[in-house]
Amino acid sequence: MRKVIGIGETIFDIIFENGQPTAGVPGGSVFNGMVSLARVGAEVSFISETGNDRVGNTILQFMRDSGMTTDYVNVFPDGKSPVSLAFLDQQHDAEYLFYKDYPNQRLDVLFPKIQEDDIVAIGSYFALNPVLRSKVVELLDIAREKKAIIYYDYNFRSTHQYEAMKLAPTLIENLEYADIVRGSSDDFFYAYGMQDVDKIYKDKIAFYCPNFVCTNGSQPVQLRTRTTNKSYTTRPVEAVSTIGAGDNFNAGIIYALLKYDIRHRDLPTLSEAWWDKIVECGIRFSAEVCQSLNNSVSMEFAQQNSLER
Repeated sequence: MRKVIGIGETIFDIIFENGQPTAGVPGGSVFNGMVSLARVGAEVSFISETGNDRVGNTILQFMRDSGMTTDYVNVFPDGKSPVSLAFLDQQHDAEYLFYKDYPNQRLDVLFPKIQEDDIVAIGSYFALNPVLRSKVVELLDIAREKKAIIYYDYNFRSTHQYEAMKLAPTLIENLEYADIVRGSSDDFFYAYGMQDVDKIYKDKIAFYCPNFVCTNGSQPVQLRTRTTNKSYTTRPVEAVSTIGAGDNFNAGIIYALLKYDIRHRDLPTLSEAWWDKIVECGIRFSAEVCQSLNNSVSMEFAQQNSLER
C-alpha cells in the first residue's frame, strides 16, 4: 500500500469567537491534512515534535484516535508544546497568536521508510525554518531518490512577509523538489507581492515545478500545468471556521492521487480530465472542513469517502 508521509508542526489551537474561547483542537498546517487522510484510510506517517506535557499527550492521543502512528513524533523533555490562539472574524477566517517554547535539540527522530509513489507532504514556515532545514532536506532527498511524489504547500503567512527576501532561496529549493505546488492568493501576496495567477506561475513556479494549484477562499480554484490552464468553481458553504480549509484542500488532492492510483511517472502527462477529478476532491475536502470548528474532516465524511471501500 502506498504511504503518505507528512512533516510539520503539531500545535494546540484554542479558537475564539466574539472574544470567547469556544473550542480547543489539535492542529498544524500539514498535520490537519494528515489527520483527514488517516481518517479516510490512508496509511499515514507524520514526522513532528511535541512536549512531554498535557497538551502534547492530548495531541498524541488525538493522532492515535484518528488512526495515525506516533512513532515519528519526537517528544521533547524540555520546553512546552506549542499553543495558538485563533480569533475568528465575521467571515470565520482566523487571526493567530502563537506561543512556542522549543528546546535547542529539535526533531530528533528516525524517518519512516519511503518507497516509489509514496506521497511526501511539506509546507508552511516549518519547511523554510533554518533550524529545521537540514532535517527537511534529508527527507526531500530520500523522497526524490525513491521517486515519491513531493507535494508542497506554501502557506506563507503575513508574519513572515518581512523575511520574504531572506527566505527566497529556500522557497526556490522547495519548488525544485516539488512535483505539485499549492498556495493561496494570500501566500503569494505575502511572499512576492503578486496576485495575478498567470504571472505567479510564469515568473515564480513553472521553471521549477510544472504543476500548480492556486486557491483563493470561496473564489474559483486555478490550475496551471504545462498543458492545462483551468478555473474551477468552489462549493458555496455556510462556513463555521476556515482554519483547516487549505490544509484539507491538500488532503483532498493527495486522496485523489491515491484513490485514482496516479503515480509519480503519470504526473508529466496527466490529462485535463484527471486533473478535474483531482481538483474536485480538493474542493470537497475543503468545503467539508469549513462546516465545523474541527481542523480535519468528520468521521462521517471519512467513512463515506473511505479508500478501503
